[in-house]
Amino acid sequence: MPLSEYEQRVLEQLEQDLGQDASLHRAMNRGPRTPVRVIGAAVGVLVGLGIVLVGVMTQVALLGIAGFVVMAGVALWALLGPKKSSAPAATAPAGPAGAKGKAAPPKASKDFMQRMEERFDRRREQGEL
Repeated sequence: MPLSEYEQRVLEQLEQDLGQDASLHRAMNRGPRTPVRVIGAAVGVLVGLGIVLVGVMTQVALLGIAGFVVMAGVALWALLGPKKSSAPAATAPAGPAGAKGKAAPPKASKDFMQRMEERFDRRREQGEL
């Protein structure tokens, strides 16, 4: 079932808004985490777990708490740290929506939407819908 004109306008507005979101753009352009960070995190979590176990066996609560803090800190360091960039990250445009100096993501999104519309039109013409 095709979208109404109102739904198409809302969808286009959402696409433009997502294209203007700088934090989303940065998050989507990051590559995988570096192996050093992953290995360091695994070792750090194991060390923290060891400290927790020593704290439990010796019944020293502060040692157990310290071990937990080490585990949580290393895990957060690995998860929230920067990822290895697979390509140079483009900056999001600073101007208002509709400005002439748009960044690549809205254009790529528009190309994607144009391809989807063309596919939809072809299917409708061939009677598949």
